[in-house]
Amino acid sequence: MAIDTEKNSYTVIFAIVMVLVVGSILAGLASGLKPLVDANKRFEKQQNILYAMGINANEGTSDVAFISTDKVEEEFKNAITKQYVIQGADVTENPEAYLIDIKKEEAKAKDPDYTRKLPLFEGEKDGEPIYVIPIRGKGLWDAIWGFVAVDKSMTIEGVFFDHAGETPGLGAEIKQRYFMDDFEGEHLLNGAGVFKGINVAKGNADPKNERKNDNAVDAIAGATITGDGVTAMIMKDLKMYVPYFKTLK
Repeated sequence: MAIDTEKNSYTVIFAIVMVLVVGSILAGLASGLKPLVDANKRFEKQQNILYAMGINANEGTSDVAFISTDKVEEEFKNAITKQYVIQGADVTENPEAYLIDIKKEEAKAKDPDYTRKLPLFEGEKDGEPIYVIPIRGKGLWDAIWGFVAVDKSMTIEGVFFDHAGETPGLGAEIKQRYFMDDFEGEHLLNGAGVFKGINVAKGNADPKNERKNDNAVDAIAGATITGDGVTAMIMKDLKMYVPYFKTLK
């Protein structure tokens, strides 16, 4: 059987042209959508920071509801009075500190010649300064992260946690109210002013979380590794801010 080489050549050329056209269209769409994607990321980060401060749209006792995207930028501007970048002993104000990618900063810090940038956000609660710190770690399956709001003594005022792929009903529960609310009032420092973090622990004999000086909260049943990840990221990331908080009066 004869092969129509000319027809086959046209078919190949047509396929190549279509790939190039579709690729060009997709690239154009991605480029056009980038501002929207960036805006959504910015809104989400602002919502998370505000949630840790106690500024949210919660109504019920188990709600986890954020300030709406059409209001969040104005609310963020009103609530966050100062943004800082801590880099070693240098502390500078930066109105876009919240845009710092702490994942990238952690990767850069593997270079011994690089000093990591630490973003810090300052607001006010009940007439007293409140500070929000971003943290990031590893759960069972993927990344976990959060924001922790503290006062000058590094006592927790509120938190927000999230995850990329923890198990529904188990590790994914770190973003539920019953878990996050347990952190409120917990002390990150011990009585001697030494950083101890918060241990997410099974059987800590405090199921109602009434003891706030034990540096521990009750773990989520069946989510030991995710809980260990929360413990580790609190210890790893919040500890870096201790020198700054020791300068506050």
